[in-house]
Amino acid sequence: MRRTKLSFFVVLIVFSMIFYGIFFMKEANAMMGQENKKAIVIAAFGTSYPSALKAITNIQKQVEEKFPGIKVKVAFTSNIIRNIWHGRQKDKTFLNQYKWIPKEILYVKGPLATIADLQDEGYRTIIVQPAHIYAGEEYTDLNSYINGLNMIKTIKEKYMPFVKLVIGRPALGVPGPIHDYHEDLEAAARAVSDDVAYAKKNRAALVYMGHGNEYYSTGIYIEFQETMRKMYHGVNIYVGTVEGFPSLDDVLTSLKKDKVKKVVLKPFMVVAGDHAHNDMAGSGDDSWKNTFKRAGIRVIPVIKGLGENYKWNEIYIEHIKDAARDNGIKL
Repeated sequence: MRRTKLSFFVVLIVFSMIFYGIFFMKEANAMMGQENKKAIVIAAFGTSYPSALKAITNIQKQVEEKFPGIKVKVAFTSNIIRNIWHGRQKDKTFLNQYKWIPKEILYVKGPLATIADLQDEGYRTIIVQPAHIYAGEEYTDLNSYINGLNMIKTIKEKYMPFVKLVIGRPALGVPGPIHDYHEDLEAAARAVSDDVAYAKKNRAALVYMGHGNEYYSTGIYIEFQETMRKMYHGVNIYVGTVEGFPSLDDVLTSLKKDKVKKVVLKPFMVVAGDHAHNDMAGSGDDSWKNTFKRAGIRVIPVIKGLGENYKWNEIYIEHIKDAARDNGIKL
């Protein structure tokens, strides 16, 4: 009986030593800046439209479900969009109307501030996944932020702010030898198969309105258009941009040439925000919808962002996996 009691107390003491050893080691490491938790930052341009937030929160939710136990934060790369949300923090009328909006959106921060907050909380392995369409201006700036932070070199290695701080690819990939962006184009085309089916059901052409950029080449949109056309037959598919080539006029010229009489018009953007509601389907004379109507083309607008498509968000998840694998990060 005494041996049984003695054995019990020995086991209890051993477990207590292990538990408190781990606890104090964790506390000591945290004090010395050695804690190394993992996090993922979803860096989206953002939107000021409450109805469009679903696209961004969908991405966050899917990433959280795919990587349980990993902290997932959202950051907006647009200064203007962040300022709009910050201005709503004390707008009682707005808050009463949209009680469901997450606090994280109302107090949303930019990528730099979000990364800094995570690092301060002990997250020293961070994957930043852009929720951008292609490697344009927003992605280039974001990549510059990450490169800049990785230039930090402390005198003692143990005080380095990050163990790993890396960035994933946007939806349509990044040109270069590591990951073939043509494969990313094909993955994106497969993800929007429901859009093609919907256009086919309505016996209409499918027209996407992308954002584009006035400083960067928007040739990737043409490549995506051609990828779509090769993958899907029986439906005319066109991709245009608000900024850059191909423009609205270019798309209209092609529609007339092909004698198209009906189109399904949808934003080729992660969120269906200001551009989708105004430039694409707005009541103004210069909207894509009304421009097509004046040309005798029937229009079926679909105001849904790509982030509302579960299959599209899987692209970002795969790119997170690639970023982790490429950099020796175990998620």
